[in-house]
Amino acid sequence: MTEPSATYFLEAVERSGLVDRARLDEVLAALERETGPEALRDTKVISSHLTGRGLLTGWQSDRLLEGRYRGFFLGKYKLLDHLGTGGMSAVYLAEHLVMRRRVAIKVLPTNCADDSSRVRRFHREARAVASLDHPNIVRAFDIDEEGDVHFLVMEYVQGRDLKTLVEQDGPLPPLTAAEYIRQAAEGLAYAHRLGLVHRDMKPANLLVDHRATVKVLDLGLASISNDIDGAITNEFDDKVLGTVDYLAPEQALNSHQVDGRADIYSLGCTLYFLLAGQPPFADGSLAQRIMAHQVRKPADLRKARPDVPEGLVHICLRMMAKSPAARYPRMEEVATALTDWLRAPAPAAARVSRVNDELRLAPLPDEKAATTSPRPLKSDRPASDKARSAQQLRKQSSPAASETPNPTQRRQPAPQQVGTRTPTPARKSSFDDLLADLPPTAPPGAGSGGSRPTLGRAISKQAMPRRPAAKNRWDSPWFVIGMGVILGSLMILAWFVFRFLAG
Repeated sequence: MTEPSATYFLEAVERSGLVDRARLDEVLAALERETGPEALRDTKVISSHLTGRGLLTGWQSDRLLEGRYRGFFLGKYKLLDHLGTGGMSAVYLAEHLVMRRRVAIKVLPTNCADDSSRVRRFHREARAVASLDHPNIVRAFDIDEEGDVHFLVMEYVQGRDLKTLVEQDGPLPPLTAAEYIRQAAEGLAYAHRLGLVHRDMKPANLLVDHRATVKVLDLGLASISNDIDGAITNEFDDKVLGTVDYLAPEQALNSHQVDGRADIYSLGCTLYFLLAGQPPFADGSLAQRIMAHQVRKPADLRKARPDVPEGLVHICLRMMAKSPAARYPRMEEVATALTDWLRAPAPAAARVSRVNDELRLAPLPDEKAATTSPRPLKSDRPASDKARSAQQLRKQSSPAASETPNPTQRRQPAPQQVGTRTPTPARKSSFDDLLADLPPTAPPGAGSGGSRPTLGRAISKQAMPRRPAAKNRWDSPWFVIGMGVILGSLMILAWFVFRFLAG
């Protein structure tokens, strides 16, 4: 296409109403002072300068370069950019002329304006969507018409849809995918409670903003708005089925008799897409893909994504069950299942942490020895083993000695294994066993003489409570009483002196 002359381009800008003549002359004069008079004869330089100054958007500039200066305004809104085109509508970014608030505008094509039934349904469903108020649903603000153009004004979500997100960044981590689908399920559950069924749930209709909030798009308009790729529309009986890659089996048979479980199936296919990077049945013609949704099982997610937990795979497969009765009965239960799955790891970890804390808090001395294997001493463990064997032989040979309990043994609690309810059988402690468990400062076989502690001293030190540290003198009640008496006497003396001086 031949580039228009600078004069023709400036005339198109003025006729479009996007920039008034006085403002345009001011900007062109500044451009001439900065770059010279030659710049005013270059159409691309003028277009880039107006775009850089914020007087035109890139989309507006491209249309003006094509010689198209009409269609930049719809009622109270100025169109800024083209966001996308579906099979039955186009969506634009627009700005309110007075409030300067940016919105998204869905425009019903002019060829549908002659069909009164389409226009009535467009208005009826637009009113239904406008009544929805949920953080996970794109809100509708206004519905209006300009000549033969009917349009719906909606909330503008600055972000990317999930289809674009996966195509650009690849499959999502399991936690991220589950969180996005959970939010979508919350929004759809709210719509289902009000009697609205989406019927065209797919990744392209889920927008994610910069705060990672998911917004459901095109709710209530799915029957008249479909993607060009993978959508089936019967022009004669207006039997809209939805998008083939995410189409519920029963919806392919009759799209007008489906309920919210059809959205559950489509949302399950969307979760599969987020995890696998492709729809569950991506190969074949339209008819083959429709039949695959009826009779085939999707490929195993774990083969393509071994990192996806089994619990999330189970949720996805139940959402994609062929029979509506085998799916979750309501969208609220889908949201609950995903919420429980997302929260499950944290409580489990907390329980494990609490159990470990309990095991560490109050182990008895013998329990500590039972939980860990005893560390043999470097030099005297063999001697201890020999002494233990000799002691056991002496016990077996002397029944009276074995039946007479040792006072020290009665005071020792039976060892138990920490963390279990069934205690281990108690083992009778011998003199050599006790010596083996003493610290290296009192090796087995040491006598009572010298500076080394005896067995009785070691046991008494373990059994006796530690003497409390010396208290502060302020903690003594006698000290407080004495100080009170002294202070009271001083006050009485001061009172007598005052009376004497006052005379």
